[in-house]
Amino acid sequence: MTTIIQHRGPDSEGLYSCGNIGLGHRRLSIIDLNTGAQPMFNEDKSLVLVLNGEIYNYIELRDELKRLGHIFRTKSDTEVVLKAYEEWGVDGQKKFNGMWAFALWDARKKQLFLSRDRIGEKPLNFTIFDNTFVFSSEIKSLFEYGVPREIRPELIELYLVLTNIPGPDTFYKNIYKLKPGHFMIVNSQGIQESKYWDLPEIDEENMLKHKFSIYDEFACLLEDSIKIRMRCDVPFGAFLSGGLDSSSIVAIMSKNSRYPVETFTIGFPDKDFDESKLAKLVSEKFNTNHQLGTVNPSSIEDAIKRSVFHFDEPFGDSSAIPTFQVSAFAIKKVKMVLTGDGGDEVLSGYNSYAGIKFSNKYSKLPLILQRALPKGVGILSTIFKGRMRYKLNKVVSVFETANYPFPDRIANKTAYIPLNTIKRLTANIKNIISIEDYLSNLVKNIPYQDDFYKLMYINFKNTLPDDYLVKVDRMSMANSLETRAPFLDHRLIEFMAHVDKNIKLQGWERKSILRHTIGKQLPAQLLKAPKKGFGVPLREWFKESSSENIFALKNIKSICDPQIIDQIILENNNSEKDSGNFLWTLIMLDNYLV
Repeated sequence: MTTIIQHRGPDSEGLYSCGNIGLGHRRLSIIDLNTGAQPMFNEDKSLVLVLNGEIYNYIELRDELKRLGHIFRTKSDTEVVLKAYEEWGVDGQKKFNGMWAFALWDARKKQLFLSRDRIGEKPLNFTIFDNTFVFSSEIKSLFEYGVPREIRPELIELYLVLTNIPGPDTFYKNIYKLKPGHFMIVNSQGIQESKYWDLPEIDEENMLKHKFSIYDEFACLLEDSIKIRMRCDVPFGAFLSGGLDSSSIVAIMSKNSRYPVETFTIGFPDKDFDESKLAKLVSEKFNTNHQLGTVNPSSIEDAIKRSVFHFDEPFGDSSAIPTFQVSAFAIKKVKMVLTGDGGDEVLSGYNSYAGIKFSNKYSKLPLILQRALPKGVGILSTIFKGRMRYKLNKVVSVFETANYPFPDRIANKTAYIPLNTIKRLTANIKNIISIEDYLSNLVKNIPYQDDFYKLMYINFKNTLPDDYLVKVDRMSMANSLETRAPFLDHRLIEFMAHVDKNIKLQGWERKSILRHTIGKQLPAQLLKAPKKGFGVPLREWFKESSSENIFALKNIKSICDPQIIDQIILENNNSEKDSGNFLWTLIMLDNYLV
């Protein structure tokens, strides 16, 4: 079980076995290189702990615990978790500022305590098999134990829309993810799962609106978040995409570092996807040691094999490709990097937030105009092929979905191709769970009222832990590289959740708070640049690739409509529709249907 995830911790291995308890650990040494080995015990060995991740405020907690009489043998954050449990029990996890998944065996109470960080940066999978509770960081370890690989085809529609299997489910029967902000107690009486953290309750009529006090508090929290994430006993650096978020991280790191920051950027030959020139401007401004690599289509077959091995279940977010490449690039120089992940969630920076504002205004237009606009743009799009047609197709989609109810708008915004095409594609799969049922249940349980804040809730509770954080964790760990995300400091998240939407999105200005704080230090050219996701030009790669084997898709064509799949491939290759990302989603699924 530990050998197959050696990439997560190549520095050492530790095992503990006593009676019917077994704990295993692979170590990636970042803090306390000499005395931080795991499993780690307390003095009388009544407690034993395996921890994946980092507790960033371990120095402050250690000082507090010392004042309470605790004695420390190491300088590691792992021992702080042990002592926190001795002092505060399971409530100790509420004091941690970090990313983690850990399991702590309490021999006196005969119970196993498992915890996952608030946002879900670190994974924790579990199952009950052969009357045994089995858990791991990656699902492949469960298969090594002997857990059967029984797939769940009824989840395929959700996957094709969301590009992931939403937690707490996995693609396999009886295997689950521990939800972020939750913990479990496992003992002879069974399993009890509890929530220890959630996004705060907010008064939507009385949100924070005083700009300058918000700017001051945000800047202060972000800087402290970056400072404590720079605590490290090995060489470290930062991913620098050329976007606002990672550039702001680098700006603050440079201010707080005695040495030039190591920065890493991945560029693309296709200018629609490339931000390397902007990254270079940031590097020059803050005098970083900058390294630039390039992603090329020749690596696509390798990317498929690699993704299938590391994700363990269907995962269709194609930005995994450049995330792996930049991680492989960075590990040659450093062992840990800070990243801009979480910036769009904290700052409500996605285009979909502006889309909510647009929908409110669009719904007030005369009906005749609402009907004419999408038709007119749709007709115009047929004149073009390639980039202009792709852009006009997106405009049509925005118009058509503007008046949809919130869950339907989310589904249509998320799906790479029209929902009705996905429905036709999966029509023959029995007992399929529809995206409408899933989203209506999801939205029903959101405690916020305004669509803007509902979207914020979904981004934090679903999109981040099920997609973006999975991508970053698996692709960085595939290279034995640790990533840390300052925007995901829970203090920052909790504060920003209370900020009024019109302060976050001032007019149509994305990430207004960041622009009016750290953004003032950044190159003006970067501030004017349009938003680009960390994507890859798959539509072009698939056209250029000799990809007959890639597009065979024999497994998925046996359960989904093969004619529709062939039509999607044809439209992409004829430059009629940009279906590259959806085709990647299909290819990933096909590899798990063996």
